[in-house]
Amino acid sequence: MLWRLLRHRRLPHLRRTCYRPLQRADLPPRRHVSTNPKILPTIASVLASRPVDSPEGTTIEVVGSVRTLRRQKHRAFLELGDGSTVRSLQALLDPDLAQGLSTGALVAVTGVWRPSPPGKEQCYELHAQTVNTIGASDSERYPIQKKYQTPEFLRTIPHLRLRLPLQTLLARLRSESDFLLAQFFRERGFLRVQTPVITSSDCEGAGEVFSVGSSASVPSVGSDRVVGNKASTPDDDSFFRKSKFLTVSAQLHLEAYMQEHSKVWTFAPTFRAERSDTPRHVSEFWMLEVEMRSCSLEEIMDLVEAMIKSLVRGLAQNPFMEELMVARRSSESSERQKLPTESDLLSSRWEELEHGAWPRITYTRAMQLLLDSTRSGESNFVHRPDWESGLQLEHERYIAAKVGQGKPVYVTDYPQTIKPFYMLPSTTGISQETEAPPTAACFDLLLPELCEVVGGSLREHRLQELVTSMQRQDHIQEFDYERPANDPDTLPTTPETRKNLEWYIDLRRFGSVPHGGFGFGFDRFLCYLTGMRNIKDVIPWPRYHGRCDC
Repeated sequence: MLWRLLRHRRLPHLRRTCYRPLQRADLPPRRHVSTNPKILPTIASVLASRPVDSPEGTTIEVVGSVRTLRRQKHRAFLELGDGSTVRSLQALLDPDLAQGLSTGALVAVTGVWRPSPPGKEQCYELHAQTVNTIGASDSERYPIQKKYQTPEFLRTIPHLRLRLPLQTLLARLRSESDFLLAQFFRERGFLRVQTPVITSSDCEGAGEVFSVGSSASVPSVGSDRVVGNKASTPDDDSFFRKSKFLTVSAQLHLEAYMQEHSKVWTFAPTFRAERSDTPRHVSEFWMLEVEMRSCSLEEIMDLVEAMIKSLVRGLAQNPFMEELMVARRSSESSERQKLPTESDLLSSRWEELEHGAWPRITYTRAMQLLLDSTRSGESNFVHRPDWESGLQLEHERYIAAKVGQGKPVYVTDYPQTIKPFYMLPSTTGISQETEAPPTAACFDLLLPELCEVVGGSLREHRLQELVTSMQRQDHIQEFDYERPANDPDTLPTTPETRKNLEWYIDLRRFGSVPHGGFGFGFDRFLCYLTGMRNIKDVIPWPRYHGRCDC
C-alpha cells in the first residue's frame, strides 16, 4: 500500500524521505573506513619465497621476536621467529639499527629480501632498512637462552617456554591434529558435543579425582580467612548439595548423547589426582572420546585404526617431520645430538602407523606369552605376570615388541574383575580349556615403548546386569527400580549412593541400545609421534603432582 501511494505521488514527503536520506549539515560526508589491519607475511612464507630477479631484490616487512642478536663492528645479525616455522629469518642490520634491541623483544623489520652469499645456510637474507621495537624485553633477566636448557627448568616457566621453536611446532601440530580429527568424524556422520568438566561421579571408580568446592574450602593457614564480613569455614558441600569432582572421563555423559544421536564424540581436558611423577602421567590432559551404537568390538577397533591412520596421513602432508628434526636438534643436549638414529626412528614410527594392519591378540594369549617368556628365561620381569593383576608397563612393552614388531597392538578381553563396572562381558576371547574368570568385551591399544594410548569397550546396556555389576564393584548397594527419574529431592543421601550414578542407571531404565566407545590419549600419542620422552613436554601448561605453575 505504501508503495502504491508513493508511486502515485500522494505522499511526496515520504517519497523524498525514502529516496533521499537526511544528513546533518554539521557532519562531514560519510566515508567508508576499512577496519582490516595490515596483513604481513609470516616468516614461514618469506623463507619459502624467492626474491624478484633484480639487483634491488624485494622490499618486505616482517614482525617477529628476537631469538638471537650478534653484534659486530660493521654489522649486526638478527634472527627472528614468529611461530609459523621452527626456522629463523636472518636479518642484516647496521650497528645503529641494532641499538636497544635485545633477546625476546618483538620487532617489525622492513628491508630488502636478497639472495645470500654462496655457502650460507639460509639461501636468502633480509637487509634491514628500518627496525621498530613493538615490545621491549629485559635481556639480562630473560630466562630463554640459545644455549641448551634442561626440560626440568623449562617446565617451571611454561608461559615463556611457549616461545621456543619446538613448542611453537607442537602448538601447530596440536592445532592441525584437532582439525584433522574433526574432519575425520564429520565425514563419518559423528556429532561433536561438549560435556561437563564438573561432574557428580567418578567414571573409572579408582578414586583418583579432584574434589570441587567453593573458595571457602581453602582457609588461610594459621588464621581465619575473611570473605566479606564473615570468617570462612571449610566447604561442607553446600554449594552443589553433594560432593562434586573434576571429570576423569566424558564417557558417561557421551552415552547420554548417544541415546539420541547414535554417533558422538568430544575432545576435552580430563583430570586425574595421581601422585605419580612418571614420564607418562600428568594431572590434566586431553582425551578424545567416542560413543556409538554398535554390537561389535571389532567395529570400534576398526574405527580407532582408521582414525589414527587418517590423522598420521594428514600430518605427513605437512612438513612437520622435517621441522621436528630441526627443532629437536636445537633443543637437545650435545650428547643427544650425536645420536644418528633419531630421524630414522621417528620416520619408522610414522610409517608403521600409517600402513599395514595392526595385530590383535586376547589378554589370555598375551598372558601366556609373558609366562612362557618368564619360564624360558627370555625375560626377567620385576612384576611376575599374573592373571588377576593385569598388565604392568614392562609387560605391555614386551607384548608391543614381541607381537607388534614395530606396529601398534590391540589386546582384547581383559578379566572382568580388573575393569570398570560399565563394560559388557565378553562372549568370545577366552579358551574353554582355561579356568580363568569371565572377561570383558574391551581392548587396549599398545604403542611400542609408550604402550597404552587407547582404551575402549562395549558398554553394558542391560539394566539388571548393569545394576548387578555396580553392586559387585560397590558403586551401589541397593537400587529402587520404582523411584522417579534422577530427582534430587527423592534421592536418598545414604552412603549407598555415594557414587552419584543413579542418573547413569536411568539411561538403561528409559530405553537403551547396544553401544560402545573408546578414549584416545591425545597427549601420549603426541609423545610417540614427536619422540618426546616426557608427556610434560608436549603439554603447553603441564599440571602434575607438586606443580601447577601459571
